Amino acid sequence: MTPLEFYSKHPSEQYEQKLEQTRSFLQKINRDYSPLVQATSLGVEDMVITDLIHQLDLPIQVSMLDTLKLHPQTLALKRQAEIHYSIKIKSYYPNKRTIQNYVQKNGEKAIYRSTELRKECCHIRKLVPLTDLLRNYKGWITGLRKEQSNFRANLQAVEPENKGNDQPEVKLNPLLDWTNGDVWYYVKTYRVPYNTLHDHFFVSIGCEPCTRAITLGEDFRAGRWWWEHDEAKECGLHVSAPISLKSHQS
Repeated sequence: MTPLEFYSKHPSEQYEQKLEQTRSFLQKINRDYSPLVQATSLGVEDMVITDLIHQLDLPIQVSMLDTLKLHPQTLALKRQAEIHYSIKIKSYYPNKRTIQNYVQKNGEKAIYRSTELRKECCHIRKLVPLTDLLRNYKGWITGLRKEQSNFRANLQAVEPENKGNDQPEVKLNPLLDWTNGDVWYYVKTYRVPYNTLHDHFFVSIGCEPCTRAITLGEDFRAGRWWWEHDEAKECGLHVSAPISLKSHQS
């Protein structure tokens, strides 16, 4: 049984209400924070958001970080999504010379030696290119959900950002209260394209060396950096102090 078959059977009782709230939220933030960019990892949550943006015909750019270590299945999904939604997903890349210097200094498998070296790799491949991806946008949209990890359980739908003058004012999390069942039920209902790695129980999909399949009952983030402790399992893209802005969630 695939995740689509298993999880789509179990949406939450509030699914329809959440869906309508999410549609309204996307329309509102498009009015309040334009221009917007969706920073997609092409994970299943991000594909749901891209589908909603397409359904609502919102002028929101969809962009991604290509770390040069992505699975072939992820790159194939990018091409599939571009055709399916008639869009161009912009890719942003790390500096190859910086990567070469990191590998020469630390070795090909440095990420497995310490959390610090792994986070340095994430910084080079994700955080630095993210600055370019976000430049000149007022807000950026993510697929984060509270259910995904202990850290993400404390996130807010609208979070102020402090990244600099040419960077977004806010980070926006429209699926924050969705369950895994809600996400997959939407995918099944609207026939949303998704990464075929999910069919092999890859739940959280990032760079190829940092991602593995999980078994039923394991934590959603167990397939990421499995050699590290739970509190370390963030790449740095979404680590900030959340602030509640209830007026923006209506």
